Order: sequence, then structure tokens, then C-alpha cells
Amino acid sequence: EELETEDERLVYEAALNWINYDLEKRHCHLPELLRTVRLALLPAIFLMENVSTEELINAQAKSKELVDEAIRCKLKILQNDGVVNSPCARPRKTSHALFLLGGQTFMCDKLYLVDQKAKEIIPKADIPSPRKEFSACAIGCKVYITGGRGSENGVSKDVWVYDTVHEEWSKAAPMLIARFGHGSAELKHCLYVVGGHTAATGCLPASPS
Repeated sequence: EELETEDERLVYEAALNWINYDLEKRHCHLPELLRTVRLALLPAIFLMENVSTEELINAQAKSKELVDEAIRCKLKILQNDGVVNSPCARPRKTSHALFLLGGQTFMCDKLYLVDQKAKEIIPKADIPSPRKEFSACAIGCKVYITGGRGSENGVSKDVWVYDTVHEEWSKAAPMLIARFGHGSAELKHCLYVVGGHTAATGCLPASPS
């Protein structure tokens, strides 16, 4: 529970390396080790192409069951199909990071990381669609920005996701209602958007992908 990592693949690979070091004696401990890996936090391609095809895992029924459960959880996450409460999908602790973005006066596509140790402000990947008066919320190692006002389409219902591990943006499913000047928060790995200015107001959950 106290382990901090930004890439769950490192945890998985460390577990397999430990098993392989003395395979005959340690293979029996694989299910126990896999329970400590947040398998559903692995990238989908890695989970399907590397983990689910691993011979050491498929040779044990308990290990294979754990991976099958992780795949089911991953699919629920990717499809925004409700809250996933399985331990294999529980976000880990990460080192604290502060990002600067947005504002109310000017449309902006800039994202900056404040490195408190080095006392530097580091530019990161630009937001794909410039906007202002949007809301931002962090869930695990991802930053979600919702809504706002842009020059192209007026008030937006877009949801953009910044992956702090791979340092890239992707587009998630849009909100039900376009809004700006609103707030957002995370609860049980769901993103909630509240208030702001638009045709209607209310509290709308939007499960992150």
C-alpha cells in the first residue's frame, strides 16, 4: 500500500523477475505476488499482449483468475461502465506534482509542471484545444480538463485527459452538458462536474476512461 510508482509495469516486471530468479522454489508464490500488482492499472495493450499470455501465469489457475479479473476491470474502466472497486484497480500513491493551466481572461493551451525540488517551471505538452474558464481535476496519474470556452465552438462539453506518465493528451467521452466556470472533483475514481454557467446546472458524474 505504501509503494509509490508512476508506471505499474515496473511493479509487474519486478514481481516476475523475482519469481524467475529461483523459479522452482518461487513459482508457488506467484498468485500472492500478483495480488500486490495493480493489474488493471497496466496499459490495456500490455495487459492483453504481455500479461495474459505469460506462460508462468497461465500455468497456475489462481494466477490466471487474477489476470482475468483485471481484464474485466480494465474493460469496465475503458467503457466507462460504472465504478470499479476491485483492489487490482485501486490507484497507488504518487509523488505530489503541481500543474499550472487555464485561467479566466485569455484562452490558453499551455500546461506547466512546477518542480518544487528543482524550483523550476517546466513546459509540458500543449492542450490540444485552447480554451478558458474550464475545470481541471487529477485522478491517479491523469489530469482531466472539462468544458470551458473556446474560440471555435463557444461553450464546450469536451473532456481532455493528460497522462502524466506518457506525457500525452487524449480525448475522453464528452460531458452531457456544455459548461464553463464550473468545478470538478474526484470521488471513488469518478469525475464529478458541478455548477458553472450553461443552459442547466447540476451534478453530473462522468467516469474517466
